[in-house]
Amino acid sequence: MRTILYALFGYISGSVLYAKNFMKLFNKEELIEESKDKNPGTANAFMYGGMTCGIMTLICELLKGIVPVHMYINGATPQEMGIIPLAIVLTMPVVGHVCSMFDNFHGGKGIAVTFGCLLGLAPDIKAVIILALFFIFYSLIFRVIPHFYRTIVTYVSTLAGLFILNENQAVNIGFLFITLVVLVRLHQSTEVREKLRIKLLWMR
Repeated sequence: MRTILYALFGYISGSVLYAKNFMKLFNKEELIEESKDKNPGTANAFMYGGMTCGIMTLICELLKGIVPVHMYINGATPQEMGIIPLAIVLTMPVVGHVCSMFDNFHGGKGIAVTFGCLLGLAPDIKAVIILALFFIFYSLIFRVIPHFYRTIVTYVSTLAGLFILNENQAVNIGFLFITLVVLVRLHQSTEVREKLRIKLLWMR
């Protein structure tokens, strides 16, 4: 029962699209629809809403993953920390963000809330470090362009890295679920997909 309650809590928490809310607060909500990907996420909050809007969105997007996951693992029984229960709770904030109950079951890509969910596992931060390192690698060193493809490569690489390096199978399965949710969301995206390009660090 506790797992079901926290899964529901995570979904509701994830369903709050802070980029839209804060863009509306700053009277810039319509700019999301004018963006290339029309994504109500953190990147567009920074790009079209400004620094303050972006920072507020980032903090809240992280927290909506951190809070339900961290509350769940604190005081969880060994059964509740099992592979499937923890994996479900870990995934649901991302499901909420991608398929928001407050936005006709539409939503964003789920990148910031993914980081939030993994940060919620603290003090176990191995998964979030691996995800961050792959994002940095594919953004700065082995640059995958555009962001659409970079996200796909990053999530798939992180998933592989977790199964190789992380002994916590509940987290690995949870990230597998998250990856599937994000990939389905990207597949359904209506954004114009630019040609895949790869540039190395020393290439302009």
